[in-house]
Amino acid sequence: MESISLINSLLLIGALLVMLGILSSLVATRFGAPLLLVFVALGMLAGEDGPGGIIFNDYETTYMIGSLALAVILFDGGLRTHINTLRGAIWPATLLATLGVTITAGLVGVVAMYIFDISLIYGLLLGSIVASTDAAAVFFLMHTGGLQLRQKINATLEMESATNDPVAVFLTMLLAAIILATAGAEPGETMSATALIGTLALHALIGAVGGVAGGLGASWLLNRVNLPGGLHPLLAIAVAVTVYAMTSVFDGSGFLAVYLAGMILGNRPLRASASIVTVNDAATWLAQIVMFLVLGLLVTPSKVLSYALPAGLIAVFLVVVARPVAVWLCLTPFGFSWREKTFISWVGLRGAVSIFLAAIPTLSGVDHADLYFNVAFVVVMVSLLVQGWTLTPAAKWLKLALPRKAAPVQRFELDLPGQLALEMVGYPVLSDSAVMNGAAVPAWARPAFVIRQQNILTPGQAGALKTGDFGYFLAPPDRVNRLDQLFAAHAELLASDEPFFGEFAFTGDVKLREVMAFYGLPADADMSDMSIADLFAARFEGRPDVGDHLSIGAAVVVVREVDEDRVTRAGLQLDAMSGTPLRTHVHHRLARLLSQMLNRLMRRNTN
Repeated sequence: MESISLINSLLLIGALLVMLGILSSLVATRFGAPLLLVFVALGMLAGEDGPGGIIFNDYETTYMIGSLALAVILFDGGLRTHINTLRGAIWPATLLATLGVTITAGLVGVVAMYIFDISLIYGLLLGSIVASTDAAAVFFLMHTGGLQLRQKINATLEMESATNDPVAVFLTMLLAAIILATAGAEPGETMSATALIGTLALHALIGAVGGVAGGLGASWLLNRVNLPGGLHPLLAIAVAVTVYAMTSVFDGSGFLAVYLAGMILGNRPLRASASIVTVNDAATWLAQIVMFLVLGLLVTPSKVLSYALPAGLIAVFLVVVARPVAVWLCLTPFGFSWREKTFISWVGLRGAVSIFLAAIPTLSGVDHADLYFNVAFVVVMVSLLVQGWTLTPAAKWLKLALPRKAAPVQRFELDLPGQLALEMVGYPVLSDSAVMNGAAVPAWARPAFVIRQQNILTPGQAGALKTGDFGYFLAPPDRVNRLDQLFAAHAELLASDEPFFGEFAFTGDVKLREVMAFYGLPADADMSDMSIADLFAARFEGRPDVGDHLSIGAAVVVVREVDEDRVTRAGLQLDAMSGTPLRTHVHHRLARLLSQMLNRLMRRNTN
């Protein structure tokens, strides 16, 4: 009976910790704290030095939980990576994930050798443990902070963080094996550089083959097996873990394999794709919460304090010297600007992967095991506190953040059995959404039905959408995200007496200099010869959305309609349009007439 009671107590404690982790997200969001840091803090509070007093030092369980959680997180990252967004990022990210990690590990290893008075091989092991950026931290902070970056930067960071773990894992395991082997080996009996490179290449090759085979096999299986509702997402997660574990069993990179498998699934027609993404998103959240809670439980703050100062020096060197040197050496040949290289250097977030790798020396019986774990923990804390908290301000300071804020949207998704070309999506129609303020639903989104006051209406019966409706559409799965901006709340773009896009409406092919000259507004020389469509294409990496806006002097140009990634209509808002209601109303009427006249004149000149 005592064992049953113990199991129930463990279940209760685990459930309460997960609940606290979920609820703490509200506090973290309000104060802008990196949420992953909050999960670790909760684990520490529940640990042996905290009020919880739980003694947890099971490194094998930690390694197993970390492996499972990282497999789910990397699979989700691959699932959300679209190949068309990787243009210009594959080779830079690959170089950062391989040579960049090696350079970082080497530089940190040399410094660690002097700071901790250990031999070079032990220093290199420590450098390898903290060398890779953390996919969980990067994906989470990039996506949940509402930060929108240029496509090349965003793709490089995400792909690097998802693919550099295999190199760090390989270096850590290899160095641990060398240390154990040389402990009783004859002098000079070490592995050559050629053998090291060959082993690493074979490790990556097996991982790539396993990932591609797993992704194609999973796609075939998911599209051909008829399962009861709700089982497709679970099968996808089970396949992801299988791909990771099987590749690892054959001495390949399981992390690389599961990321590639997710990427293949995310870029192929897939049955129940909507439910797979939704359930996998929930599984990823749970994996992150559990992983960071367990890592917090494993840490003993009283022991960490004895390593705080030297470990802090390692963290500062890593952030200020090692990571920037690696980034600049790897990215300079690819034409990245100094601003882009500086930002990518700053987004070298360390996370659970480093603490997870620090468990390997302990499990392997390598000397200085406490040193590796506690130093890795301090490095991760410094990274999350300093870099994680300043990610968005750094992007804005370096002028790399796009003038786009990801607006929250509520989307309902329904899988259509028997075909893969279309899925059904539904949205609540809000008064401050683009579709209620002048934006048109694109032709490729076919109206299915409208729910109005609890009545189901056909598109013909419903007519134009009204506030409070629920509109359902048939749309290609790879284009559904483009509908989000039409139905998202855009309250930040609404002025008190102005329509959503302003009353100055223009076609996308109008030259910016003609618009600005017509209203007596200054325009930069480098932009004046561009059309409005070209301007948005340049600023938003060829993928503008309805609601995207650019400030030009005292005016704001807002995208009103997009067709095939090309702005076809835009609106102009002026600061001068504020004033008394009557005066504003007259100004709006005059603005409509002027914009219509200007469009006619420009079309006549073009013809």
